[in-house]
Amino acid sequence: MRGGAADAAIQFQGWERQRILDLFAVLDWMMRLPEGLEDKLWQDIEQIEGERKMPYVTSVERRATERGIQQGIQQGIQQGEEKVLERLLTRRFGPLSEATRQRLRSATLEQLERWTDNILDAATLENVFKD
Repeated sequence: MRGGAADAAIQFQGWERQRILDLFAVLDWMMRLPEGLEDKLWQDIEQIEGERKMPYVTSVERRATERGIQQGIQQGIQQGEEKVLERLLTRRFGPLSEATRQRLRSATLEQLERWTDNILDAATLENVFKD
């Protein structure tokens, strides 16, 4: 008689990875196992992961990861835009006040883009920030 991960691996042969992950996610969502059984389940899952090189990641975890990556990319773009605009403003109008630097830090990406466009025609620093 087989037990644990061996039975699970045999039963899941031929299933697509996503189908297995979805099944685990549904089971995890639907029921709470007694601590001893939950520990055994995780041991079996870890063994299967090792055999198949397949980490157990639910769709919720994947979506959260993807959302985090997108937010990180957006934040990086915004910080880059802020730094470029700060450099351009300093070069054109001289050293910036702390109030102006704070205004740049608290601006939205759309505002930063608009101000970057405005710098080309603005005669004064105040004109850069006009909408």
